[in-house]
Amino acid sequence: MKSFERLVLPHLKDITAPLLDPLQFAYRANRSVDDAVNLALHFILEHLDSPGTYARILFVDFSSAFNTILPGLLRDKLYQLSVPDSLCSWINDFLTDRRQHVRLGKIVSDSRTTNTGTTQGCVLSPWLFSLYTNCCTSSHQSVKLLKFADDTTLIGLISNGDESAYRREVDRLTSWCSLNNLELNAQKTVEMIMDFRKVTAPPSPLTLIDSPTPVPIVDSFRFLGTTITQDLKWELTISSLIKKAQQRMYFLRQLRKLKVPTEMLVQFYSAIIESILTSSITVWFPGATVQDKNRLQRIVRAAEKVIGCKLPSLQDLFSSRTRRRVGRITADSSHPGHTLFSPLPSGRRLRSIQTHTSRHLNSFFPSAIRQMNNNS
Repeated sequence: MKSFERLVLPHLKDITAPLLDPLQFAYRANRSVDDAVNLALHFILEHLDSPGTYARILFVDFSSAFNTILPGLLRDKLYQLSVPDSLCSWINDFLTDRRQHVRLGKIVSDSRTTNTGTTQGCVLSPWLFSLYTNCCTSSHQSVKLLKFADDTTLIGLISNGDESAYRREVDRLTSWCSLNNLELNAQKTVEMIMDFRKVTAPPSPLTLIDSPTPVPIVDSFRFLGTTITQDLKWELTISSLIKKAQQRMYFLRQLRKLKVPTEMLVQFYSAIIESILTSSITVWFPGATVQDKNRLQRIVRAAEKVIGCKLPSLQDLFSSRTRRRVGRITADSSHPGHTLFSPLPSGRRLRSIQTHTSRHLNSFFPSAIRQMNNNS
């Protein structure tokens, strides 16, 4: 069956990909986790450049999201996306009347029929979930709803203390979830407030529909693998990466003691240590302090001494990955970050993004444009 699903998936993507919400980043060509985080930060930082502004970010958590899809409702959504009737009917039949049982050693439970959710490990499940939630979008320009599969983030860009649009969109999201059989996990849904104004008032609590307690406000949150803090600094993220990399340095030293060839040591370093040091590097590296960059580079120098050869610096790795990321964004006209890389009339350089704060200047999009212009 999985082989047949792999034949169906490209056909389904060809039909629905052009109609998919631009702010859904999962399972799409030329898009990555880093794109979702970078664009979220760009929305926030660009807004915070203006005086009298702040941002509220709601990190939504769903309970067993993939297991709550209603096949009948999904079929209606597929019809609206111009999926052929025959394919809609096949998907509906594929997801209904499924027999399931649990095996524990030699003991097998009684079989039960299920008509909700998608099959665990199903090839089509991730894309079907993206289509199922495709109509869940923000209707107000000052509120951005970003999705990466079932990771949903609502960003309220607040001006002059007016949170009405943000709160309406939160209510719309919770109502939409109720109508579409998606259950918000109130215990794991949290909010972060980024406010750099000199004079601030205590934040008004946010309460979800049907939840008796306000949403907790946190100082930091691990967003798609990157720790975001309310002061938009990267010490926590970098300290975590350094700790993981140092733990792996032990194994590199042990391999050296065993006289493993240099080529294999370099391969081990690239796969096990460098991959940690460069995790989401396009997100945090341009905004990292010189001190934190030096802390990271010390890990590279320590590895060079163990291996006995020169290794790529983090600055070089950041530059190469930035060029690669920019190339993918500019090649995809439907990418929400595509218009940020606007060429000047000469066609040789990109139009710079106006910034008023160093935290915005040192974020991905402005720094990537500077790098591309310096290399032109």
